[in-house]
Amino acid sequence: QVRLVESGGGLVQSGGSLRLSCAASGILFSVNTMGWYRQAPGKERELVAHITSGGRTNYGDSVKDRFTISRDNAKNTVYLQVNTLKPEDTAVYYCHYATSFNDYWGQGTQVTVSS
Repeated sequence: QVRLVESGGGLVQSGGSLRLSCAASGILFSVNTMGWYRQAPGKERELVAHITSGGRTNYGDSVKDRFTISRDNAKNTVYLQVNTLKPEDTAVYYCHYATSFNDYWGQGTQVTVSS
């Protein structure tokens, strides 16, 4: 059974930082691409970043140079370091994993940035 559990969200002031974590189980973590998405109220879910099994990364335009995705295969965990936060980064952040047949999502972790 695939399980993705996010943690690390919270309320921060503009300019602050957080580190989000996603612990995965039930998958061959080390060989799979993992991703972070976010969804703000009234908006569609959007890609934040993803990281391949080989460590290649890709970022959404709005977070480049501020966010960093990384992974620890020994811990089956993917991280998202979010820096220089802005009020428009306020959203629920979701961990994502996909196969050829299914998409899997965590329950999400709320990030709220106050101005």
